[in-house]
Amino acid sequence: MAYSEILFTIEDGIATITLNRPQAMNSWTPQMAREMGAALLATDKDDVVRAVVITGAGKTFCAGADLSGDVAFKLGETQDEETRRDSLAFPAVMPWQIRKPVIAAINGHAIGVGITFAMNCDIRFVAQDAKIQFAFVRRGITPELSSHVIVPRVAGLSRAADLLLTGRMITGDELAQMGLASKALPAAEVLPAALELAREFHKAAPVSVALSKRLLWDNLTTGVAEVDAKEFKIFEWICTQPDALEGIESFLQKRAPQWKMSVRRDFPDLSE
Repeated sequence: MAYSEILFTIEDGIATITLNRPQAMNSWTPQMAREMGAALLATDKDDVVRAVVITGAGKTFCAGADLSGDVAFKLGETQDEETRRDSLAFPAVMPWQIRKPVIAAINGHAIGVGITFAMNCDIRFVAQDAKIQFAFVRRGITPELSSHVIVPRVAGLSRAADLLLTGRMITGDELAQMGLASKALPAAEVLPAALELAREFHKAAPVSVALSKRLLWDNLTTGVAEVDAKEFKIFEWICTQPDALEGIESFLQKRAPQWKMSVRRDFPDLSE
């Protein structure tokens, strides 16, 4: 699709998606949500892409939902769930749902959906002085995008309650101290650091990465016994595949591995 509110580039196997409404502090709109979903789907289907980095244009990551227009969403009972989600500017695809690792390079302020969307990424780097706020309860609404599962699982119930129930503002430094970001850095270093980490995925087998990511996210809502059973089944399967043999042989021969499997072609059916 043609992108008007994001920038989407692929270079050296790394897809960079940039929220591109700097004049509005990259505030979130239904169009941005549609474009983000399309871009994420494109990366999922492209074997060239080994990792995805999401950042914001200018000095802000995302200042939250665009409240400049009519925010009285008309969610009639006759509308289906897909239509209602689109009306609320929810992406059709979230970062955790695609099979490539996704890094949020939170280069500036992240408010409301700006931080809940970033929490759906696998890894987060954040600007030290960025203002971060799960502001929903201060707007008379509730946090969305699976915040009530992801935030307590990552940071613990007490910290999640602090952030989600008060809606108070914290800094990027505090976000990292709470374990909700991997690193807090000077703003100018956030995107370069994310891209540097993204290059590390070139050293890993893409199908193995995709399977491990799926297991990590499945574990958010699944019991230990169920995850253990699925994990062992996947482990048995992957050990018989070409990349497992190549991984061992390349290690023993002290050379870079030449991965043979494709996420698009070889990813197994996990529903069985």
